[in-house]
Amino acid sequence: MQRRPFEPEMEQFRDSARKFLQQEIRPHSESWREANIVDREAFRKAGAQGYLCMWADEQYGGLGLKDFRYEQILIEENSLHGDRGYFITLHSRLVGPYIEHFGSAEQKQRLLPGMISGETILAIAMTEPDAGSDLAGMKTRAVEQDDHWLLNGSKTYISNGINADVVIVAARTHAENPHGVTLFLVERGMPGFERGRNLQKMGLKSQDTAELFFHDVRVPKANVLGQVHGGFYHLMQGLAEERLIAACSSVAAARLALELTRDFVRERKVFGKPLSKLQNTRFKLAALDAEIDIAQVYVDRCVEAHLQGQLDAVDASRAKLYASEVFGRMVDEGVQLHGGAGYMEEYEICRLYQDERVGRILAGTSEIMKEIIARSLLD
Repeated sequence: MQRRPFEPEMEQFRDSARKFLQQEIRPHSESWREANIVDREAFRKAGAQGYLCMWADEQYGGLGLKDFRYEQILIEENSLHGDRGYFITLHSRLVGPYIEHFGSAEQKQRLLPGMISGETILAIAMTEPDAGSDLAGMKTRAVEQDDHWLLNGSKTYISNGINADVVIVAARTHAENPHGVTLFLVERGMPGFERGRNLQKMGLKSQDTAELFFHDVRVPKANVLGQVHGGFYHLMQGLAEERLIAACSSVAAARLALELTRDFVRERKVFGKPLSKLQNTRFKLAALDAEIDIAQVYVDRCVEAHLQGQLDAVDASRAKLYASEVFGRMVDEGVQLHGGAGYMEEYEICRLYQDERVGRILAGTSEIMKEIIARSLLD
């Protein structure tokens, strides 16, 4: 089934984004994988093209593009033609909107121009060694003092953790209330803010993922983001879009895995004929093509709902769950149909297999998605 066409100006945007990614990002992918980090210059280049925080108002240097479909296009093109570890969407659409929605006028004036240009790279720090999806288990604490908050604790698995200049840190600020969490803007160079290891991952190897440590960090009260003790509710507001972003990425990458596998089985000879002529191959790829198409239609429908302000947590969870599971099935079959070649990192299907595995974990595990959906059905 053909996707519903995007507006002509959006297809023009897709063409320009594809060229940018092919020319400025893809050629560096191998060196970034080896270094386990994307060069900061790649953020500045994206900023120069207007691809960062596209929703930001023109007064800060943004394009004022509020339509999520522009970000959807960028996600898809980066999956297909860029580097999946190039986390500009995390910077622009997962972290940046917290500053847009909850930041003070002073915070916006100070931070947004650098966020848009790529000079200021963002991260968000929620996960801890003993607290992931369950924020109630958070141990990082902040205590209010005269003109600042004293922050202590640690975070782990933080994407953009090495590159980040500003990290939104969630910390418990109310001892009795399990949801008494506040968000703080912790900036590079603050005394007591230290970065640990750039963690070695199964996949997405070009993306820096770090441990962060906070030892008596004096965070000025001007760096409180949003309401004191209101951080839990601020975080919840961004989850539906975060899961939609994950779904968009999974569908695009699943389609890429299908195309790579299709091309390979057409060339690979088994028993004197192409692997693509064997019924097992044909049926497996036919079934996966149908699943990917269905996932794309549902994700596109969720994008439409999001544009109308109607995307709820349940539909976003369905999209994230189904798209990530389809991607998982596709890369598993892709590696199998590649045979021994699928186990070699020089083949992109092998790298896609490694990259995919976190898709069923980030933005809420598949099990958490099922629980959210089950509550809507059974409770």
